[in-house]
Amino acid sequence: MTSQPVAAREHVRQEMVADPRVVAAIVSAVHEQVPVYAALDDSRLPEVRAIAAWGLERLLHLWVTDGALEPSDLRRLRGIAAARAADGRPVQAVLRAYRVAATVLTDEIAARAPRLAAADAFALTRMLLTALDTLSEEMTTAYAATDEDLAADRDRALRLLLDDLIAGRHASVGALSDRSARLGVQLPDPYCLLVAEPMGAERPDMALDAATGLLEALAVPGDEGVSSATVRGSRAVLLLPGAAAARAGVVLGARSWRGCAITGESLDRVAVAHRLAADALDTAPAHAHRPGRVLTDADAHVLALLGGHPAAAPDQVARLVLGPLTDPGQRHLMEALTAYIDAGSASAAARVLHLHAQSLRYRLRRIHALTSRDPRDPWQRLTLDIARTIRP
Repeated sequence: MTSQPVAAREHVRQEMVADPRVVAAIVSAVHEQVPVYAALDDSRLPEVRAIAAWGLERLLHLWVTDGALEPSDLRRLRGIAAARAADGRPVQAVLRAYRVAATVLTDEIAARAPRLAAADAFALTRMLLTALDTLSEEMTTAYAATDEDLAADRDRALRLLLDDLIAGRHASVGALSDRSARLGVQLPDPYCLLVAEPMGAERPDMALDAATGLLEALAVPGDEGVSSATVRGSRAVLLLPGAAAARAGVVLGARSWRGCAITGESLDRVAVAHRLAADALDTAPAHAHRPGRVLTDADAHVLALLGGHPAAAPDQVARLVLGPLTDPGQRHLMEALTAYIDAGSASAAARVLHLHAQSLRYRLRRIHALTSRDPRDPWQRLTLDIARTIRP
């Protein structure tokens, strides 16, 4: 190759690498033309941009030097393919994304060098065809190997899926359904995300066996959806059918554990559910944990509100805590709750409302039955007080 063609190609390469619009054009085209990528949320797009920037730089370098993909390139491509197999993105869609990127690359070069020499054009075509053929073979092989490994170890595959959900590495409920189908499982929907830990001052990192043991203790034949468990530091994180929340307190109490069970978030918001539960365990006072009871969505949202970083609007927090008490037909129970909290005792509240003390106590029992919150319990009384205060 003479120095003049090299100089011309190098000029184009430098101009394209320095222009952030080229990577933006590649990402935009992939996002628009490949449906799986169109469904990606904002948390995944930086990864797509990083891969696009790396691919742009490498392909342009190969064009300038008449080079070939190196072993380090192939290792990176295999790693990308393995990651896509783990997060359930179909290999066909991944390879199509690279073909779309190659088309954009060609168009961008043509726009900058409209009178490209025949030798340069042939070199570009040869390089792209060779690179696409090589990466297709390498990525397909790596994808298939990872896919087989995941299918062979379903427990590990479910744990990886739960890890991805907790970290927010997912595209949509549809993408989760596709990944679950490939694993031959159905995620519980509605679900309960339980974050639990042993009680005590010192809590070393939890062994996975302890988390899976808790999972087995909570499992009930006939529950819909496949449960899974993983660990985060000293805590077990379990994805369970929604009905498991009702028995979590008893199981944890028998083990001297405490926990927080979130049931009100959708499958595409498992990361939000985990953050709520983990923050609740970090901030809840000791008296919030009672034998046979776990913290719930309502407790977690109240604690987030008290911490100054609410994950829900005040009226939603009030509805979570008060439940049916917000119905107009339960006004007498709201009046009893308000009087009891303000007066400090059932007898004093009864006098304020001109009721017999037994009638007031009956209403407090009804409040407990409807909200699962006992106004006589200090922590639960606080959550009820906060909810009735912030209620519109």
